[in-house]
Amino acid sequence: MNTTIVIADDHPLMLRGLTDFLTSKGFNIIGSAEDGKTAYNLIVKLKPTIAILDIRMPYKTGLEIAEDCKRNELGTKVILITFDKEEELYDKAVEYGVYGYILKEFAIEEIETCISQVVIGKPYFSEEIASYLKSSTLENKPETLDLLTKSELRIVKLIAENKTSQDIADELSISIRTVDKHRSNIVHKLKLDNRPTSLSIWATLNKDFL
Repeated sequence: MNTTIVIADDHPLMLRGLTDFLTSKGFNIIGSAEDGKTAYNLIVKLKPTIAILDIRMPYKTGLEIAEDCKRNELGTKVILITFDKEEELYDKAVEYGVYGYILKEFAIEEIETCISQVVIGKPYFSEEIASYLKSSTLENKPETLDLLTKSELRIVKLIAENKTSQDIADELSISIRTVDKHRSNIVHKLKLDNRPTSLSIWATLNKDFL
């Protein structure tokens, strides 16, 4: 599949740096913008596979674009890049179905891995932001883990290892239908929403307790 990408950042050097780097790696950059309004219009018009967006931009923030993409079911997977570590911004990103969340200081090092994960439907969040959130909000084992059966805990652990439903089915010698049933039960018990990324993100942030 040809992965198409739109990039938006109101810092020209960051925009040029990411565009040049990804182009040199063979990625198909089909559009770029220095403000959120232009970026969203490009997404609507060009329907890229992935949109790499700065969170803070004039006219429309990366989060607002992600929210609009989700509400209008555009299908483009959003990756946010930012200097911010605020928990509120991260929570909004998860709420709006963002697939990737990268800190700008690690953007060049992580963007290829992030894209490779996101394009196959797996969320990717900078280890730095995951570590920060763990230290600030997840110091204790989540009580909701006690609601899960041993089988469900095993599946959550495999999800935290970025295993697909097919991988899990093969490893546990069960059908994908059974895996999906377990995933549905886990989402219900943990009171997560049904977005594809929600359980993966939860499992990643809680993997030290599994």
